[in-house]
Amino acid sequence: MIQIRPVSDLRNKFPDIEKAVGNGEPVYLTKNGYGAMVVLSLEAYSRLTDSVETALDEADRVASENKERYTHEEVFSKLRRRVNG
Repeated sequence: MIQIRPVSDLRNKFPDIEKAVGNGEPVYLTKNGYGAMVVLSLEAYSRLTDSVETALDEADRVASENKERYTHEEVFSKLRRRVNG
């Protein structure tokens, strides 16, 4: 279940938040009724970011082997054509 709590709970009810993120679920914190941040366990954060690091490493490797470069306009134009058909 999604947990949305006021940011003051981070200070006042830290054990509750620690327990929730320890179960692998993010806790969404609000300030004055608006989203402020998300608290994750280190394991959950690693699951989100590990594949990104691997993909960036692979992109760096490919870029070092291939000198062909595209402008951001060329990249986004190709992506738009793929998405929009």
